[in-house]
Formats: sequence, structure tokens, C-alpha cells
Amino acid sequence: MGLSNLVYPGANHTRFHHAVGCLDLMQKTVRVLRMKGIKISAKEENALCIAILLHDIGHGAFSHALEHSIVSGITHEEISLKYMHKLNQEFKGRLDLAIEVFTGKYHRKFLHQLISSQLDIDRLDYLKRDSFYTGVAEGNISSDRLIAMMNVIDDELVIEKKGIYSVEKFLIARRLMYWQVYLHKTGLAAEHMLVKILMRAKELAEKGVELYSSTSFRFFLYNKINKVNFDDKVLDTFSKLDDYDILSAIKEWTNHSDKILSDLSRMLINRDLFKIEIQDKKISEEHELNRTIQFMADSGLFEKDASYFVFIGSITNQAYNSKQPIKILTKKGNLKDIAKASDQLNLQALSKPVTKHFICFPKKK
Repeated sequence: MGLSNLVYPGANHTRFHHAVGCLDLMQKTVRVLRMKGIKISAKEENALCIAILLHDIGHGAFSHALEHSIVSGITHEEISLKYMHKLNQEFKGRLDLAIEVFTGKYHRKFLHQLISSQLDIDRLDYLKRDSFYTGVAEGNISSDRLIAMMNVIDDELVIEKKGIYSVEKFLIARRLMYWQVYLHKTGLAAEHMLVKILMRAKELAEKGVELYSSTSFRFFLYNKINKVNFDDKVLDTFSKLDDYDILSAIKEWTNHSDKILSDLSRMLINRDLFKIEIQDKKISEEHELNRTIQFMADSGLFEKDASYFVFIGSITNQAYNSKQPIKILTKKGNLKDIAKASDQLNLQALSKPVTKHFICFPKKK
């Protein structure tokens, strides 16, 4: 959830909650599919459970907020896979099948779809869980109903016709949760402040400036870690890094001699968050320049340093990707894309990415 708890105080649940919830839903799904005559062996069930339990293990501190800040050029999925391979060594090959399923290399395609697709177990858990903890009722989907409507046709995961309205609600809920929670403007401002703090810290670390940090956090501050040098030592250090390392460092940095780092850190700790303006059209260069000049006049900082406080960006929300369709099994045994099978005309619109643009800058005192 990143820094969503600054907007929704209840959103303090962890990825461990999510992983265990996913495991429970996966076990329910296997039972439902077996009742419908789909053969899933004990080894395949075990592989599914391991894969869904570990699918997010590669996420670093503050989730997506710092995904490309602490390390660069490597995704959390790739880090998850590295953990799986490392665990597979320790367990003498017992994760072989789980890794095949996770990477989509196993010959039964629908098993991978349960792990990663437009309607996978991951989404069925996090939408309902995040809706509950934030109190945003729009995300409260019926996971059990969707699982009960699942079936497998020609090695593809499908939803039976009776579940079409549950799928419609799921897609709309996902769209609303992104705009109201994951891309909420206040959370967005806070997360970008967090990224800017880390950018400044890494810039200072490269110059040899001493920064307070835990041992594991220090490793990533003072070393450039990327896909090429992400070895077992890095993996072990990464596993020890969490939100507490980052927050404790930021609290200490409020007293640092570097004005940019201390000001940004103080603003985040005191919840003096950036103001953010969001609009459909791109932010004009003139508007960005005016905001920058105004901030430079107020703060006395040069343009390069002002870029830590005044910046633009964009956010995109695509509730449904028609390139990986959710297929509905009709009463006649045909398969139809949910966007065509539904009488909800706006489902076609949900497949189009919606991009919005924003500018962040400090509030006037």
C-alpha cells in the first residue's frame, strides 16, 4: 500500500497478510475446479500454493513506491524469481514445478493464469483486502463467487455465464480502487516525496557524504545495484531491508546538514505534503516553469535543486487489458471476451488506458 495509510489510516496491512490470503483463496480454487472434474494432481496443487505464496516476495520497502529507487533495471517479479531459485537450492529442487508454473513454462496454461492474469488469485485477494482496510466500499468484490464460477476449457481459465455480473463488478471495482486508493492524489504526492528523498540521499552517498542508515539500507545507498550485479549477497541484504529501515533513516535525516535532504525529510515526517494538481492534458512547460521560479524565489534554491520540490509526471489506469481477455463460457459452450459478452457498454471503455498528468510543488506557508 506504499504510503496510502497517510490517506486511509487503516491501510497498515502487510504483504504477508496478502500472501497468506492468496494461499487460502488458491486452496479454495483448487477444490472448486476438482469438483468440476478438472484434474489437478497433488504436486500441481503444491506448486500452485508455493507460487502464489511467494509471488510478491521480491517487493522491497514501501512496495511500488521505491521499486526502481533502491535498485535499478530489475522488477520485483524478477527478484521474486531469484528468491524462488535460492529457496529451490535449499529445498533440493522441491520448487521446480512451482517455478515452472510461476514463469508460465509449465504445459498446463491455466495454472499460470491462476497466478498471473486479468482475473488471478492475486487480484481477487488484494482488491477485497485493500477495500476492507481502507474502508473504500467500491472495491469490495465477491472473491468466493468469482472462484465458484471458475472453470477450465481447452486449458484456459474461464468464467461461467452465471458469473458475468461478478466479473463486471470486479473490473469496475478495480478501476475505482486505482483512482480512489492506489492513485489517490495525496498518496501520490507522499510517494513521490519519498522517491525524491531517496534520490537526494543516493546523490549525496555517491559524493561520499555520511548518512545515517541501517546496515542493510546503507548497502543500497552506497552501492549501485542493478540486474547484472544482483547476486546472492545482494539478495540476502535485500531480504533484511524493510519500511522501518527507510523511516528511521528519514527521521534522522530531518537533522542533516544538507538542506534539500533535511527539508524533504521533515516535510514527509510532519505530513507537510506537496500540493498536487492533476489534469487530463499535459502540464505546460510554462506552468512548470512559473511554479519553479516561484519556488526558487521563496526558497533561494537554484533550478537544479528546485527540481526536487517542483516536478511533473503522469499516471495511467487501465482496468481491463483486452489483449489478455477474461473469457466467459456461454450456455452453448462458446467462449466470449467479457467486453463482448457483457451488456455493460462501458466495459469496452475500461479496456482503454486513461492517462492523467500532474505537477507537484510545496504548499505556500
